[in-house]
Amino acid sequence: MKIILITFLKIGLRILYAPLKLFKTKNRIVYLSRQSNDKSVDMILLEKAITAENSDVEQIFRLRMIPDKFPGKIKYCFGVIGDMYYLATSRVAILDTYSITVSCLSHKKDLKVIQMWHALGAIKKFGLQSVGTKEGRDEKVSNLMCMHKNYDYILAPSKATAKFYMEAFGYSSDKMKICSLPRVDEILTDTGVAAEFFKENPALGDKKIVLYLPTFREREMYIAQELKVEFRDMEKYHLIISTHPLFSKVARDPEFSYNGNFSTYDLMKVADILITDYSACAFESSILMKPLYFFVPDYNEYSKERGINVDLKSELPFAVFESGDLLCKAIDEKPYDFDALFAFKSKYVENAKPNNAEILAKFILMLMV
Repeated sequence: MKIILITFLKIGLRILYAPLKLFKTKNRIVYLSRQSNDKSVDMILLEKAITAENSDVEQIFRLRMIPDKFPGKIKYCFGVIGDMYYLATSRVAILDTYSITVSCLSHKKDLKVIQMWHALGAIKKFGLQSVGTKEGRDEKVSNLMCMHKNYDYILAPSKATAKFYMEAFGYSSDKMKICSLPRVDEILTDTGVAAEFFKENPALGDKKIVLYLPTFREREMYIAQELKVEFRDMEKYHLIISTHPLFSKVARDPEFSYNGNFSTYDLMKVADILITDYSACAFESSILMKPLYFFVPDYNEYSKERGINVDLKSELPFAVFESGDLLCKAIDEKPYDFDALFAFKSKYVENAKPNNAEILAKFILMLMV
């Protein structure tokens, strides 16, 4: 039944899209996303950089998460028609996730599509890499949905990451554009957020801040609880748990939280120590050259069910732990190997300098000439 519905949906979209392509192409960029209803940091910085280079370019944002309730889904479907109009009348489309209107439709030859994936790399397998796995898409559905078709360029922060992206999106190396995301600029910019944080949280001024940034998975609550138990006895440290945006059940636990409205990147700048698992936050954290650890009690299970691109135990063996107790002992007692961390950062984020939004803006504007 699902296959039949998808087939009719594609036919309907193609019928609606055909007359829209008769509209004149404008000096316009359209951004599409299902990740959030708001502009991402990458989009905000890129929009600003493009405007600085050429204020005549129109930039349109079509950002909508798919609602859970049926009435919201119906409204979302009508919004898709608007997406098609802007795809038909824009010179460049920028995505940060899969888009059915981009991948399932046939576009004008002068439309350039750029995949600006919403993560700064990929420790875990995703996209076409994970098709057929327990956590991935069904292969038939993936093929029918034309997963990740019609991209002209895919942004990758390094040559090492580009190899993973070639598999995940199904493209050859000539479609890869080595370019770090604009968010790198934000991470490397000193905004004075640390002073603001400790003004809001004076009781934490004499503590070492440990930030835990897990990826999204079903066992997140259980794994976070294990860390809570271990850090309760470590008086010198304060653990902050910042969960994945798609999972909020363990967010804002008063004992492991903070006062104030701070972004994940703000918290990274404030933190003395960072802990993650299979999240791409590892690459973002490495840019700051602060002690980075991986808490992966389900490493073997996750490797089999989802698959992993980066062999953490080989690249940063001193920082990978399956035991919360051993992790805390390493943090408190053992020196950190910053040379290995620098090698990790250099391999996976080639341009760790605050000029990525400008570089990307110039590349995009070049495509519009």
